[in-house]
Amino acid sequence: MANMFNMMKQVKQMKKMQKELKKKEVEISSNDKTVTVVARGDMTIKSIKIAPEAMDASKVARLEKTLVSTLNGAMDSAKKAAAGDMAKLTEGMGLGDLMG
Repeated sequence: MANMFNMMKQVKQMKKMQKELKKKEVEISSNDKTVTVVARGDMTIKSIKIAPEAMDASKVARLEKTLVSTLNGAMDSAKKAAAGDMAKLTEGMGLGDLMG
């Protein structure tokens, strides 16, 4: 019975952590500062800002590459932040590395 109580407590903690991850944000800018992405700990994108000078029609391919690179960087940072929070929560639970 105590084991069931502990599992219920852990589920409640995990749900709380999921809510907190939605609030956690990381902001990443491209090297040239023309693209800025804000990602959340729940692996969603909050915003993308593109500087006007990046909108040059002759540089579309460059902008596309910059967007992909910056988005990937933001998602990687969000994943690392979430993994750190999850590691703190799961420490001692014997659940292993849940976030990869």
